[in-house]
Amino acid sequence: MQELGLRGLEATLIPVLSFEFLSLPTFWEKLSRPEGYGGLIFTSPRAVEAVELSLEQDGKSEVWKKSLREAWSAKPVYVVGNATASLVKKLGLEAEGESSGNAEKLAECICSREPPALPLLFPCGALKGEVLPQMLKDKGIPMESIIVYQKIPHPGIQVNLDSYYSKQVGAVSRGLG
Repeated sequence: MQELGLRGLEATLIPVLSFEFLSLPTFWEKLSRPEGYGGLIFTSPRAVEAVELSLEQDGKSEVWKKSLREAWSAKPVYVVGNATASLVKKLGLEAEGESSGNAEKLAECICSREPPALPLLFPCGALKGEVLPQMLKDKGIPMESIIVYQKIPHPGIQVNLDSYYSKQVGAVSRGLG
């Protein structure tokens, strides 16, 4: 928005999407059993946020710090992008594949490694692409996905739009008056 302002344009940011987190108790059950998985896959910052939200409930962050973080640290944690990698590092885990750029390239990265005996845990959104799961399946790499978030309309979108348009009408009225 600043860049547009420098060029003589006025911009208004109106958020249109928000995220709703799902299945967090079930996700926590899976996170608390690292011995059942060969690693983690995160293709979005929202999936990592789901871990953080799971840890915030009922003092689970202590369990994470005392034992689970170390157990997961011994396994690969695959990510797409620097933002996702940064959030993974805040959890105390090391990220791999952050420079892959997209799910397809991350799948290639995962497939180039020794295949895990146990499934990789893949927390994802309701609208996840099928490229990564299909590529892993084709290579015989076991994976278990769990939907932990979905996109929803931003709860304030109507109020924000109404406010924006009323300001525009007011500005036009003042300009004509």
